[in-house]
Amino acid sequence: MRKDIKVIYFDLFFTLIKPKNNALRNENDVLGITKAEWERYAEDKELYRRRALGKVRNPERIIDDILAKMKIKVNDQQKKEILRLREERYKRALMEVEPKVLKVLKNLKRRGKKLCLVSNADVIDVKHWHDSPLKDLFDETVFSHEVGYIKPQLEIYLRALERMKVDPEKSIFIGDGGSDELKAAKRLGINTALTVYLLKRDIKENNAIKRYADYYIEDFEEINSMF
Repeated sequence: MRKDIKVIYFDLFFTLIKPKNNALRNENDVLGITKAEWERYAEDKELYRRRALGKVRNPERIIDDILAKMKIKVNDQQKKEILRLREERYKRALMEVEPKVLKVLKNLKRRGKKLCLVSNADVIDVKHWHDSPLKDLFDETVFSHEVGYIKPQLEIYLRALERMKVDPEKSIFIGDGGSDELKAAKRLGINTALTVYLLKRDIKENNAIKRYADYYIEDFEEINSMF
């Protein structure tokens, strides 16, 4: 058990929550394409980087940029429906947090640990953050679109360290390992933990990420015995 850890940094997506599709209708259904096709364009690296850095903060513009990349013409009603469905999908993820995740976070707070969220996110992703049961469990939040840096840029971690007023060696970053987040955290001397609780990868990819993890978490409740 690491009693010297004062601050725990958490990633958000695929660490604490997962975006949840609607069982009946999602963005792709409006366009008559598959979910895979929609995701290929919606998560295009160039487009995502712009909105995650806060360069595009208008939700309607985010949808327009995705559709422009797809070169698909849609009417205003369809655009509004796509935006509504996307916002609802991320709202569900933020509202329907697994009880186990909430239980662990509450336990950490009771034991005096400070919690800080460090997440790559655009304005749609976290529009409903303030309504989430997660919100009151975190002392600080560092969202990429607000600070203008994204993981694995070191500046986003430096901003988090500054806000929490903690030395790197007395903190730990817990995440699913996407965006080279663990590798970057280690460069600054922050302890790291890889969680595969919400996201399972193939062995090769998983092992590549584990190289930068001081701890490996399969069940979220394992965090309780770490600190």
